[in-house]
Amino acid sequence: MVDQLPNLGREKEMLNELGLNSIDDLFSNIPKEVRRKEPLPLPLPQTEEEIWADANRILGANICLDDRPSFLSAGLSRNYVPSMVPMLATRGEFLTSYTPYQPEVSQGMLQAMWEFQTMISELVELPVANVSMYDASTSAAEAITCAVRVHNRKSSQKDTIYISEYVPPHRLSVIKNYTQGAGIEIKFLKHDSNGMLDIQSAEIANGSCAVYVEQPNSFGVLDSGLVKLKSIIGKDTCLIVGVDVVSLGHIQPPGLWGADIVVGEGQPFGIGPTGGGPIYGIFACTEKYLRQMPGRIVGQSWDSDGKLAFTLTLSTREQHIRRHKATSNICSNETLIALMGSIHMALLGPEGLNQLSMRIAANTRILQSQISSINELKLAYPDSPHFREIAVRLSGNASELLEFLDSKGILGGFDLGRWWDNKSDMLLIGVDERTKKSDIELLTKEISEWLVTKDE
Repeated sequence: MVDQLPNLGREKEMLNELGLNSIDDLFSNIPKEVRRKEPLPLPLPQTEEEIWADANRILGANICLDDRPSFLSAGLSRNYVPSMVPMLATRGEFLTSYTPYQPEVSQGMLQAMWEFQTMISELVELPVANVSMYDASTSAAEAITCAVRVHNRKSSQKDTIYISEYVPPHRLSVIKNYTQGAGIEIKFLKHDSNGMLDIQSAEIANGSCAVYVEQPNSFGVLDSGLVKLKSIIGKDTCLIVGVDVVSLGHIQPPGLWGADIVVGEGQPFGIGPTGGGPIYGIFACTEKYLRQMPGRIVGQSWDSDGKLAFTLTLSTREQHIRRHKATSNICSNETLIALMGSIHMALLGPEGLNQLSMRIAANTRILQSQISSINELKLAYPDSPHFREIAVRLSGNASELLEFLDSKGILGGFDLGRWWDNKSDMLLIGVDERTKKSDIELLTKEISEWLVTKDE
């Protein structure tokens, strides 16, 4: 047994230095009702073999999205990542170069970042992209504050931004965290009975700093009316569009219909949902916002010998350590995860991306058709086109149906009551490129069974 006396002596010495008599005095500011009276029930020391066995047992209690048919989406996508992606990304040249400063960064890593920017720029049809953000929510919030910095002097509604009322609560929470300290006022744009933005009411946003909408929205609705939005809000109001990046394989990119800034979740390219992280966000814009955009940017140039060279440009990390004077407090990027996205996009190419997008669109259509065949169910927006997700309205709580489906070995989707209290009767069902027709048929069968047993 290890001799504890020397430790006790050092403990007493430190307490005396602090002017305290006991460990209880040291933690006196912690309420007594939350303090542990007994030591933690830690196991005895284990061998490596025993630790592995315990870890496998504990991890085995988790349900993997691939272990059963899954229709859970709501912002993160179950996807297929080619094995080439992690094999290349975990090479030492990339894996150990996570976020280097300018002097240490290698030309290879810089070129990889530059290629990522180029692919994102081409994907959304905007001339400038950064090397990624933390996720879609921070991208959206940073886009809004960026727009305010550019437009608030010209705006008739100074420091006012309008956002879709269907922005999911977790994203809205991040946006509010960013804007409340900056004195930015948030107002909301309404949607019609088809789940689409009420374009005519969007006229109230004309002259504001920015408008933020998503395509598709939280219910998977693809809003064709958004192509008119820029002409309605005017050239002096920034149009920010959040996108499902995979959908751009077959629908028109926002840069072609007036978007000034495009943001979104990059996760479908390169990495699975991974319990919510690590993931990465995309951020692209027109040149007007270049000097106010957050994050890191890689530029292409030539060195003194006339050789092609890459370098961090315009926005170096050190520029962001100015606290209240900073353009943004996001001074880094998700380099390794963005690199995985670059590899995945490069492997797909334009044709592969189109095929991937069409697979998901086809599965969405099959899902709509199958769910519509259940008479007791109602699609929330039956007349609107969808991508990846559809919302279904039930006669009871969605949580009850999800519990039933779970007992049948199906992850049935997302209870929208967890986002909005008045939508507890709505279920968000999502598909992906890995969803099989037989999975959709099984879901339809089990929902029908639930409706029968529910009415008995």
